[in-house]
Amino acid sequence: MVARFLDHCNEMPWAWTVGHVDEFFGDLRAQRHLSRSTIRAYQNGLRLFCDYLTDPRYGWDTVCETTFGTHPSQVVHEWNSAGHHQENEQDPRKRAFTRSELQAFFDRADDEVDLIRARGRKGWLPAFRDAVLFKVAYGWGLRRNEVRHLQTVDFSRNPHAREFGRFGQLQVRYGKAHAGSAPKRRSVLTVRRWSAEVVEHWLTRGLPQFGDGLDLFPTERGTLVSEAALSARFRRYRDDLGLDDRLDLHSFRRSYVTHLLEDGIDAMFVQHQVGHEHASTTALYSCVSSDYRTRTLRHALDTCLKEALAAAPRNEIPPRNGS
Repeated sequence: MVARFLDHCNEMPWAWTVGHVDEFFGDLRAQRHLSRSTIRAYQNGLRLFCDYLTDPRYGWDTVCETTFGTHPSQVVHEWNSAGHHQENEQDPRKRAFTRSELQAFFDRADDEVDLIRARGRKGWLPAFRDAVLFKVAYGWGLRRNEVRHLQTVDFSRNPHAREFGRFGQLQVRYGKAHAGSAPKRRSVLTVRRWSAEVVEHWLTRGLPQFGDGLDLFPTERGTLVSEAALSARFRRYRDDLGLDDRLDLHSFRRSYVTHLLEDGIDAMFVQHQVGHEHASTTALYSCVSSDYRTRTLRHALDTCLKEALAAAPRNEIPPRNGS
């Protein structure tokens, strides 16, 4: 970050100004459309470097004053940098797939495999791999980096759900880490039969053609499939279908949370499945559809009405003929 800032302003650290900071990060927002959290992380890195330069314990201020006739100063302050004022900073434009959109996307991914194979071209195998990867990301509610790092040994049986066979649960080893910590591990239970069938089909029909490695989604060179390649293919399928450009790879995870809640799965179970420490975080991922909200409201109203009728006093009907 320091090197990039240096190249941008073409000034040495003892000549940096607040104006250089405003211009640099203004360009990052306007040209690269970086998120607020990313901008804040970059600004924090630059702030820490300036703290190091200006700390008298290291003596750089004296060296610069003696050598150049001036000294460095802190140029990143609270008033010219992005603050962290609320827990939820996700882009409000992002959302989950509807069920029909999700089915259309998966059909488009499968059609790509069939189309390439029909033309006798080599690209069908990477297309097959990515189609399975997209389904696995949704089927287990995984982040992009989590699904990229999966290996065949990460699946195991769940003794309480034998119908899923050897794919009853999934060990995620590259979960999102806290700052300065190693990736978090978690176990995700399989909840949909078709997701286990998708992986079984990939292990028997597709993966063996990549070799004998443990990685579930390798490339032909034996490396992990790149995030850039996945994002490019995702955007192409999305745009071909004319879907909302607010949908991204992370929308598979949002959809997983949303659809489980719509299906009546307990919110605490969903929270543990996706590895959230707080229920409020899971709630942010939920984009419950209007149909689900309508059904929930109808059920609540019907329940209240039934209870009210049950509690109302009944008028006694006098017996006939004195009986």
